[in-house]
Order: sequence, then structure tokens, then C-alpha cells
Amino acid sequence: FISVRHAMPMLSIRTETDTTASGAEHFDERIRKELALDVSDDLVEYVAELKFDGLAMSLTYEDHVLVQAATRGDGEWGEDVTQNIRTIGQIPLRLPADAPKLLEVRGEVYMARADFEALNERQRTRIAAGEKNEKTFVNPRNAAAGAVRQLDSTIAAQRPLSFFAYGLGDITPQNDGVGVFSSHFEFLLQLKKWGFPVANQTQCVKGAEGLVQFHQKIAQERDSLPFDIDGVVYKVNSLDAQQRLGFVTREPRWAVAHKYPAQEELTTVQAIEVQVGRTGKLTPVAKLAPVFVGGVTVTNAT
Repeated sequence: FISVRHAMPMLSIRTETDTTASGAEHFDERIRKELALDVSDDLVEYVAELKFDGLAMSLTYEDHVLVQAATRGDGEWGEDVTQNIRTIGQIPLRLPADAPKLLEVRGEVYMARADFEALNERQRTRIAAGEKNEKTFVNPRNAAAGAVRQLDSTIAAQRPLSFFAYGLGDITPQNDGVGVFSSHFEFLLQLKKWGFPVANQTQCVKGAEGLVQFHQKIAQERDSLPFDIDGVVYKVNSLDAQQRLGFVTREPRWAVAHKYPAQEELTTVQAIEVQVGRTGKLTPVAKLAPVFVGGVTVTNAT
């Protein structure tokens, strides 16, 4: 794939390793401190979003037409995968006339659990029919990433990919007639009007209590979601406050990813086989019964 340089770096978000409520409280405490707020000031407003387990993508529109889709890569350089992304029906190829002349939308390409299971069922049918070079996929994220990086876009078109928008990259300068956004949530609402899918779970909350409640609510809903997530993301809603907070190294100060504990399931040891390595060393390998994690069947050997 051709390497392309992002007009604005696709920065990573700092991960909060404390998966308890304290993780959200510490983030709010840090934000209030950096904004020089005291107890008498209003609560900080945040946008709480899902942390999708997919592939980050940048979509660039010029004169309302999708001209480039690029992977995150190293944050500064990504790969041009435009032809494959054009096959995703949820992504608009053309924007309404009121959209900016230049707009870069950032989001996540993913594969829904049901679509992943259906894809693997088709793969199993092909394998049973004797078709060569066919295989099943380990999880939805790997399947989505593999589809995006297919050199043949007709193969990518056969893979059931989806997309959620969640951020802004480059945009036409405001003096060229673009409307002014005062908040991140306002921008997300505008994206929906322009035809981009935005997760319904995204909402505005206030203060640490609002963050904690969102984190707990999504934890309860996680297994019933039709797609995989591994946490939630908190972003300061005010774009002015985001600008004042700025960045540290390659991360924005105004956002954090708050993860959940790793999912654990019980399995059964079905058999133990001993393999002989090239050095003559014996290595026991336990074959485990498949388990269901987040709606996905996982088979392991250890």
C-alpha cells in the first residue's frame, strides 16, 4: 500500500490502568487541576464513548467527495486503503453541500459479532468444499484488519465491515465559511446529520460521578453489545478547554481510555499431547475445549 502522511497526527489516547471507579475519578481530578478549577467551580462536562476493538481509520473529503482513507500506522504515516474502505456501505462517499470543503473524519472500522460468525461459517463451508488458501478467523478485530488490507478490493467487499465515527482531524479553516463547533458532542451530532454512524451509547456526562456511572453502565451492557469493546473513552467536551489542555508527548491531555478487566472464562482440558522440538526437548501441549468470550468462540492450546 502507498504510505500517506496524516495532515494532523493520529495520536494515541492514554490508557487508565485502574479499571475501578477510581480510574475515572483520577482523570476528572487531573482535568480540574490542569484547568485550575476549585470546588466552587462547575463540574467539567465530558463526552463518554465506547472504546471499539477495531482498526482506527482516517477519512478525508475534498469538495464533499471521499478522496482518501488511511490507517493510523505510526500516527504520522499510514497506509492508503481507500478502495477497500469505499466498499463499506455505512461510510458516505459524498457529503451534503453544507459540509466543509475539506473535512477529515476519524473513526473505527470493525466487524460485528454476528457478521464475524457468518463469515467464519462461510469460510468453513469453503474449506469443507476443498477450496485452497481458505481459513477461519480468530476474532472480529483480526478479520476486520485483514479485510482492510486486502490488495484486491473485491475480496474486501465480501467481508462484512462496519464503521463508527468519533473524531475530527483536518478541516477547512473557519474563515472559509465553515460553521464553528464549540464542543466535541456538537461535532458528533453534525456528523450524524452528514450521514456518518455514531454509536448510540455516546453521551454527555458531568463530573467524576457521571464518568463512573457511564463506565459501570457499559460494563453491564458489554456482553450484549453486537460488537466488541475493551473499555470506554472520556473526552473533555469543550473544544476551547481541549485547546487549553493541549498535548503531552503523543497523547492529548483532555482524553483517556478507561479499560475493563480482562474477560476470563472456564475451559476443560480435553487432552495432553507431548511434542518433540528440534533440540529434542519434550513440550507438553494441553488442548482446551472452546469457550465463548464476548459472543466469540475462542479455541486455545497452551
